[in-house]
Amino acid sequence: MKHMKFFFWIVVAVIAVTGLMTSCIEDGFTTSSSDILTFNMDTVAFDTVITLQGTATKQMVVYNRSKKQINISSIKVAGLSPKGHFYLNVDGIRGDSFSNVEIRGNDSIYIFIEAKLDEMEQNEPTLLEDLLLFETNGVEQKVVLSAWGQDVIRLSGDTISRNMRFTATKPYLIYDTVFISERATLTIDAGATLLFHDKGAMRCAGRMLVNGTAEKPVTFRGDRLDRIVGSTSFDIMAGQWGGIIFTPPTMGNVLKHLIMKGSSIGMHCSANGDTTHCALKLVNCVLTNSSSTCLATAACYVQAIGTEFSDAAEEVAYFAGGKVMASQCTFANYYLFKVPSLPIVNVFDVEFSNGTIGKIKAYFDNCIIYGLSSEINEGNLDDFDVYLRYCLLKSKGSDDAHFINCVWDADPCFLTVRDDKLFDYRLGNESNAIGKGNPALCPDEARYDRYGVDRRANGAIDLGAYSWVLIPDEEE
Repeated sequence: MKHMKFFFWIVVAVIAVTGLMTSCIEDGFTTSSSDILTFNMDTVAFDTVITLQGTATKQMVVYNRSKKQINISSIKVAGLSPKGHFYLNVDGIRGDSFSNVEIRGNDSIYIFIEAKLDEMEQNEPTLLEDLLLFETNGVEQKVVLSAWGQDVIRLSGDTISRNMRFTATKPYLIYDTVFISERATLTIDAGATLLFHDKGAMRCAGRMLVNGTAEKPVTFRGDRLDRIVGSTSFDIMAGQWGGIIFTPPTMGNVLKHLIMKGSSIGMHCSANGDTTHCALKLVNCVLTNSSSTCLATAACYVQAIGTEFSDAAEEVAYFAGGKVMASQCTFANYYLFKVPSLPIVNVFDVEFSNGTIGKIKAYFDNCIIYGLSSEINEGNLDDFDVYLRYCLLKSKGSDDAHFINCVWDADPCFLTVRDDKLFDYRLGNESNAIGKGNPALCPDEARYDRYGVDRRANGAIDLGAYSWVLIPDEEE
C-alpha cells in the first residue's frame, strides 16, 4: 500500500511538471498587432566603406518578447539607393528578402548584414542610407542601414617610370607592389592617403617626396577602415599590409609629416654603403605598429628629425652600418600583442658581399629610448661610433664616452595606456624629459613638433619627438 502511494505521488509530480512546461512554451502563433518585434539597435551603421569592395559583417538581434510564437511575414531591404546593396543572412540563407520567418516565444534570431557600394563619383565620403523592413501581424517596423562610401584610385602592380604626383583628392588603394623606377620621382601632396590591401607594398629605386604638414599629414595604412569589434578599430592591428622599401640606387627621399601604421615589415632603406649623400630623411613623421620593425636601414645615410618610432614586434629601429643622425626622436616600444625580446634600437656594423665591413656611425641627440624591453643592443660600444647625447633612458647607468649627459633611470610619463589600447607618446606633466634637452642639438627643422608646438617657446628643450604641453589636472 505504501508503494502504491509513492507511485501515485510520482505520477502527480510528473503531470504537474508537464503542465508547467506546457504553460511556459506556447506552440500557437500570436496574431495580435500589439505583439511585434524589438531590436538591439535601431541603426546598423558601417564605417567608411571603399566602393566596389565588400564590407565586414555586421549583426543585429531580433527579439520576440511574446510568450507565443511569432511569424515575420516579410524581412527585406527597401532598396532606396541605386548606389548601394545591402545583403542579409537569416538562418544561414543569404539574400535581400525573406518571408515567413518564425521566432519561438521569448526567443530571438540573428541577422547578419553586409554591404557593397557602387562608385559614388565623389571625392569625399558620401553617406548612403537604406531601410531594413519587417512586417509582423500587419505592422511594419524599420531599421536604418547606413554606410559612408569612399571612392578610391586603384593601383595594382603598377610601375611609375616618370615623375608623378599623388594628390589629396581621393585615397589611393594599392594592391600588390607598386614600383618607382630609378629615374622617377613620386611626389605626395599634403593630406593624401595611401591605402594598402593585404600584402600591398611600395618599392622605390627612384625618389619619394612626401609633403605632409601638421594640419594635413600624409597617411600610409591598411585598407581595413572598419572595426575589429565594438569600438576597437583596425588601427591597433599590425601586419595588415607589406611596407615601404627603398632600394639602390635610391637617394634624396624626403618624408615630412607622414603617418605610417599597421605594416608587416615597416620601412626599409639600403644604399650600398653610400654615406655621403642622404638616402632617407624623415621629418616629424610617425612610423608605428609593425609586426617586425618600424624602420630598418642598411649601409646608407639616414636622418630622422622629430620623428616617432613606436610599437613593433621586434626592434622599432634597426641600423646596420651606414650613418644615422637622429634628433628629437622618440623610440618607444609598448607593442600590444607580445612583450618584445629584442632591444628598442639595434645598431651594428654590416658585412658586404665582397667581405668588407661597413661601419656604423650614429648619433642620437635629445632623444627618448624607452619601453618594455632594453633600450639598445647590449654589449661594449667601444668598437662602434655610436653616441647618445642628452637622451632619456629607462636603465640605471652612468655616462661614458658613448653616453653623454643622458638622463638615466627616468620615466618620460608617456600618455600611453597599453591596457586601454591607447598609444600616445606625448609627455605627461611629471615627465623626466621636460627641459632636459640641449638647444644646440636641436636643428632648425625640429623647432616645431608634429603638432606644431614650438620647442623653443619656453626657452628649454624637451627630449623626444614632442614638446611638453601642460595637461590640466582634471584631464591628466
